[in-house]
Amino acid sequence: MGPRFAAEAFNASTTAAARLRVTLYGSLAATGRGHLTDVAVSEPFSPMPVEIVWAPEQSLPRHPNGMKFEALDASGNIVASRIMYSVGGGALLDEDGKPDGGGEVYPYTSMREILEQTEREGLLLWQLADLHEGREIWPYLVGVWVAMKKAIETGLNTEGRLPGSLNVPRKASAYYARAQSMAGHSGETALLFAYALAVSETNASGGEVVTAPTCGACGVLPAVLFFLQRQLQFSDEKICRALATAGMIGNIVKRNASISGAEVGCQGEVGTACAMAGAAAAQLLGGSVRQIEYAAEMGLEHHLGLTCDPIGGYVQIPCIERNAIAAVRAVDCATYALLSDGHHIVSFDEVVRSMWETGCDMKSSYRETAQGGLAKIYLLRKTGANGFPGMGS
Repeated sequence: MGPRFAAEAFNASTTAAARLRVTLYGSLAATGRGHLTDVAVSEPFSPMPVEIVWAPEQSLPRHPNGMKFEALDASGNIVASRIMYSVGGGALLDEDGKPDGGGEVYPYTSMREILEQTEREGLLLWQLADLHEGREIWPYLVGVWVAMKKAIETGLNTEGRLPGSLNVPRKASAYYARAQSMAGHSGETALLFAYALAVSETNASGGEVVTAPTCGACGVLPAVLFFLQRQLQFSDEKICRALATAGMIGNIVKRNASISGAEVGCQGEVGTACAMAGAAAAQLLGGSVRQIEYAAEMGLEHHLGLTCDPIGGYVQIPCIERNAIAAVRAVDCATYALLSDGHHIVSFDEVVRSMWETGCDMKSSYRETAQGGLAKIYLLRKTGANGFPGMGS
């Protein structure tokens, strides 16, 4: 989404061009084909020809997801250029590291500040969203919820295989069908799996999803909210309030750490998604603000160190399964928090800081380059290199 938005912005500001050149750096280049990044940055300029330059071994200074747009005249001279960074969830930074498209809406720099205000003024978390966003946030969140449900419906009703060389079979439809014949906890878990798979498979095939907080982690939050609404008949109004709370959790992570797998690994994507969904679930289930914070803390804490190692650069393996497992974990975190009084030793802010430091210490090959972890091992097995037998797929 970020590269697409960047291309649209450059296209809107550029008129005198015969063709375009887009250079993708670092992680954007390493996993760009699997993420359809080349398509995303080309379509806004259609029918103008676009040359894609892949530079996986080079990184721009501010973020691993850097890109450069250049407009060229008929003689090949550069008439306009712009550098942008995609930092997760569709957000962009300009060449100077400033947010492109607006600054912070919320004044809070930590969860501690949020807790202090809610307790001081007797407010709920979602009421802070209403306070700072204004009433217009609610129609927007209604639209978000509609899009989330549409992604689930699409995934549950689509069969076959996902696009790409991995030939991954879609599982959401079959898992949903099997869940209907399962009872108790197993049946509930199977439904959560199916809903999360449905959204992630929709994303992996280029369908419309909601970044929550990113496309790669888009299945966790809608799966949890859809499951709880169906199980306990929550109104859409309550679901939208839970979405507002989830957004505040994600915003704290984004502000103080990162939600970009290219910057901190999958702990920043699926880990943050689990924290957001755990907080939303705890709120829906009647939790206090302290219990909501505890659920979020656990959701992120138990994903610390998770690498971003997409096989072949696709958002398929292990990404899709991780969404399904994290959805179940989010509900478990909410349940665990609700059994407590909400007080615990390690705060959400401390876990966010730990996640950031862990991500900074992580080798770049484990941060969305498709060069380490599962991606590397899979390639070695396929080629029979380094003593791995070539066992096929």
